[in-house]
Amino acid sequence: MTNSVDTKVRKTSIHTTDEARLRLKKRYQSETGFKWIGRAAIGVSVGFLLLLLTSVVGQGLPAFTFNFVNLPFEITAEKLGTDGSDPVALKKADYDSVVRDAIRGQFPFVKSRKDKKLLGGLLSSGSSVYLRQQVLNKPSVIGTDAKLEVPISDFGDLYLKGQISSSSFVENTSRLAIADNDGDVLLTAEGDVFLDALASAKVALGVQVERVRRDLTGAGLSIEKTNNDIISLNEKIPAATDEEIKGRLENNLLKAEKNLKVLNARVKQFAAKIADFDSRIADTRMGEELTDVMPSQLVYVGDAVFKLISVTPNSATAETIKPFGEDVLTTSNDWTIRTLDIVESSRKFSDKEIVWTDALVEREYVRNGFNTIFFSRGASREPEMAGVLGAVIGSALTLIITLALSFPLGVAAAIYLEEFAPKNRWTTIIEVNINNLAAVPSIVFGLLGLAVFLNFFELDRSAPYVGGMVLALMTLPTIIIASRAALRAVPPSIREAALGIGASRLQTVVHHVLPLAMPGILTGTIIGMAQALGETAPLLMIGMVAFVVDIPTAFSDPATVLPVQIFMWADFPEPAFQQRTSAAIMVLLGFLIAMNAFAVVLRKRFERRW
Repeated sequence: MTNSVDTKVRKTSIHTTDEARLRLKKRYQSETGFKWIGRAAIGVSVGFLLLLLTSVVGQGLPAFTFNFVNLPFEITAEKLGTDGSDPVALKKADYDSVVRDAIRGQFPFVKSRKDKKLLGGLLSSGSSVYLRQQVLNKPSVIGTDAKLEVPISDFGDLYLKGQISSSSFVENTSRLAIADNDGDVLLTAEGDVFLDALASAKVALGVQVERVRRDLTGAGLSIEKTNNDIISLNEKIPAATDEEIKGRLENNLLKAEKNLKVLNARVKQFAAKIADFDSRIADTRMGEELTDVMPSQLVYVGDAVFKLISVTPNSATAETIKPFGEDVLTTSNDWTIRTLDIVESSRKFSDKEIVWTDALVEREYVRNGFNTIFFSRGASREPEMAGVLGAVIGSALTLIITLALSFPLGVAAAIYLEEFAPKNRWTTIIEVNINNLAAVPSIVFGLLGLAVFLNFFELDRSAPYVGGMVLALMTLPTIIIASRAALRAVPPSIREAALGIGASRLQTVVHHVLPLAMPGILTGTIIGMAQALGETAPLLMIGMVAFVVDIPTAFSDPATVLPVQIFMWADFPEPAFQQRTSAAIMVLLGFLIAMNAFAVVLRKRFERRW
């Protein structure tokens, strides 16, 4: 009887019933679901991080290379006015004319003042400075055939990297006749070889007609509103009793009627344009004038280049961008049509500049290599001459001051609070305030530095030592908290053993506790310094956002730091500056990763387990 009762009880236990199994299954399902939610959250975070890094690296990598031009510069004593024996005269020599004559010598057919200015823009505006520095560094190049190089313009560099416009080439073997046509060139081909160029012009016309249709719709809405205003004014004028109000309404009515006439005339113009565009688009063989809002069409014949200005299916009128050399052709069976996808009005690198740059590349005057300028120069208004060296040195000088002030003060404060201070209300208040200071926004420390260091003590604005003092105030709470945690992690038995053999409390801390806590203290300090390295807001408040060209050499020299340099470059509209912004971010991330890796190495190297 007893066995049967026990068996029955076991069968009806709450832990083995179907409801219990169902509850257990649901719990396991909930745990599994929670795990997958956590994994998904991590995956999303990693995905966003990879997207950010991919964007930064993809845009910043091209900035690490640059295109330099090594033209045959005339570096002679006659041209410079000195043989190099007088450094002052060598420094004051006219290097602008050397650069100008070198680039014009490659394209003697460029005659107009406008084209000469455009040609000079192929090279960086800092080319003469760059050339002068090379001659000053090595005066022995004067009078020799040594090759010196200067940076190309920022848009020239972007073009050579394929970031200005993509191109398509169509090679032709049909006969092409070339004839003069009142200063232009008439190109006549066998067959409809220019039909594709004409079709792209028609597509551009379609884009223009859609824009005109939108303008027509907007004008129609304005007419409707103006008509309603006129009706409303005609109703209000007879009912007005005050002569002043009535006169004002009549004036408004006259203005509305004038606006209506202007709008109606504008609608007629838009309608006429649309009709003209539609008829031209419908006739696929009708010739077209190629404007700067249409894709550029370039024809390469021998060593000459022509730009089409009007086109029919089998002929075109063109202007000469690069004339024939020694062999002048009147007919050719080997020529190429090049289409630039981005219209000339939408880019800051003209068709002529593209052709001239291609000519320099063909003559092997262009070298693509590591961008030494980016790592050897300071800030500049010209993106091709801008570098991060000034910001890197400014960051280093600022961090040196930050470390020199915050590390000893922070560690000393942590030792006192953790090992010597009595546990009372005052120390509790101090600890709470230190923890609160660690959460204060960094810009508050910048305001404090502005009010105290600059306005009250009148210290140097934009100086690294002032920036270091501000960042030291911001970093102190982090170092104190990390140092206290490291001291607290040392086992009490170490202290007890030292005190037991007669050591004083100071000797115990200095000779036993502090060495064992030092890995954690150093780790916290490096993390705090890494945080200080990436700060921008407090340094903006003390003037380190100023445009500083010179490389700082002392703690009191005007300087900027990497985060501020990134902030300044990100505000510039030039595409080349956007690349350098991403490249500077990569440099900053490299420093941060190196500092955090150093902290990990220190912890692994000196960490002890008890």
